[in-house]
Amino acid sequence: MNRKLGLAAAALAAALYLPGAQAHNFWMLPSSTVMSSPQWITVDAAVANDFFYFNHQPLRLDNLAITAPDGSSVAAENMHRGKLRSVFDVNLAKPGTYRLAVANQALFASYKLNGERKRWRGTAATFAKDIPANAEELDVTESVSRLETFVTVGKPSQLAPTNVGLELVPVTHPNDLVSGEAATFKLQVDGKPAANIEVVMVSGGSRYRDKVGEIKVKTDANGQFSVKWPQPGMYWLDADAEDNKTSMPQAKKRRLAYTATLEVMAQ
Repeated sequence: MNRKLGLAAAALAAALYLPGAQAHNFWMLPSSTVMSSPQWITVDAAVANDFFYFNHQPLRLDNLAITAPDGSSVAAENMHRGKLRSVFDVNLAKPGTYRLAVANQALFASYKLNGERKRWRGTAATFAKDIPANAEELDVTESVSRLETFVTVGKPSQLAPTNVGLELVPVTHPNDLVSGEAATFKLQVDGKPAANIEVVMVSGGSRYRDKVGEIKVKTDANGQFSVKWPQPGMYWLDADAEDNKTSMPQAKKRRLAYTATLEVMAQ
């Protein structure tokens, strides 16, 4: 982030992708996002200090899901996890828009045991086994995060919302973004408009700029926001929220994180 864009919720979400990750950016970077005919793409995925530059650790892809335009699942091929990045290939055999997403859900807890502060991360299934019965000052948070990007072959197709957690609902199609033109999106939480949420966007190549150059907007009462892209290129988009609508009974609050990679074309 802007060396500071790793807000608490984003850092928490990053920990889902990689143990030990703290205040780093996490993203997927497709080799192409718009193609005229079916073909292969390669996707890089990393947790890093800069946008779209590999300088920290690979992104974990345990929960990677690739959805074809007809709603069917597509398998990632040639997956590899290196020291600084993960990589995989996708065969885009059908026309329309593909969604590539990594969605995670977990519990985070802090507590005292015999006077010593402890921290834990796991699932609802392992909570009772891992947390001692005599734990004191127990504080449990549920984390729901979604990281995604979109790729279109030929004519763009509609993207159906998952209605789970914080997510982006296109008004302007995410593969129809042009510099100098305004694009409109909607954020929703569990299928309902997410009002007054700050959205941060940063163009790639921040490593080579004196200033990161964040674009910050807030969603309106209907969860919508608009942005006029200042220049073409790849953009990182991030939004975070918090509520008490937990799905896991052990947690009293829920932190939500959404991150996407979008490509903006030149006019």
